[in-house]
Amino acid sequence: MALRLDAVGEEWEAPGRRWTSADAILYALGVGAGAGDPLAELPYTTENSHGVGQRVLPTFAVMLGGAGSMSALGDFDLSQVLHAEQSVTLHGPLPVEGASVTRSRVAAFYDKGRNAIAVTEGVITDAATGAILAEVAAGLFIRGEGGFGGERGSAARWERPAREPDHVVTYPTRPEQALLYRLSGDRNPLHSGPRLAERAGFDRPILHGLCTYGFTGRALLHTVCGSDPARFGGMSARFAAPVFPGQELTVAIWEDDGVFLFQTTAAGKIVLDRGTFIKRS
Repeated sequence: MALRLDAVGEEWEAPGRRWTSADAILYALGVGAGAGDPLAELPYTTENSHGVGQRVLPTFAVMLGGAGSMSALGDFDLSQVLHAEQSVTLHGPLPVEGASVTRSRVAAFYDKGRNAIAVTEGVITDAATGAILAEVAAGLFIRGEGGFGGERGSAARWERPAREPDHVVTYPTRPEQALLYRLSGDRNPLHSGPRLAERAGFDRPILHGLCTYGFTGRALLHTVCGSDPARFGGMSARFAAPVFPGQELTVAIWEDDGVFLFQTTAAGKIVLDRGTFIKRS
């Protein structure tokens, strides 16, 4: 098993995904929309409420094509792979239904000693119009695949403000949250199967990192953007610790010179770190 280090710079285009109104709603439910108050987020959880037009949560973009497949990166044990970081930049509100095409590339491999990080990027376009819907980038932490003599990589400057957050949002997750979220397309058994979870070092399946990301995106959408997807520019974050279904997520948000910084915690631990959000005016 090994990384395909010579794959850096490779690009390919592939059909992304067809989605329907129901898929957008299922994703919203998977990241907690409507939990606690079924009437609170009807634009995202229903398609036929009187006087309410359906909208799509901006972070649904990460499900519309991603940034490439695991096989492009090499051959390694899936149980040794964890999501390290994720960014998404929206080019406007997502359509309620449609089809996407994704242009992907392997951006980099970073040598972290015993372990490695692979970075992929993708541009997601509307298959019908060619318009760019979103740009995404993901970092994957691959245990045991480092030591190949590559660059370590450097992180963008980020510092938690030395004051109380400007906003704090807390959302519960359900014990079966991962089972619901996986129906949006991420069927990795690390989040549903006890055997793979145990091989990865967990006593039970963990919540998808992108599910935590989606919960956080909801908090940013409603708190910073006035619940208007057109104002959701982009967000990036690093996955710092696992979340177990049923834990409560708390999102702390600071406004810093027009940019919003955030951290998400669960059970007293930072689970999403170095968060940056850009609001579109």
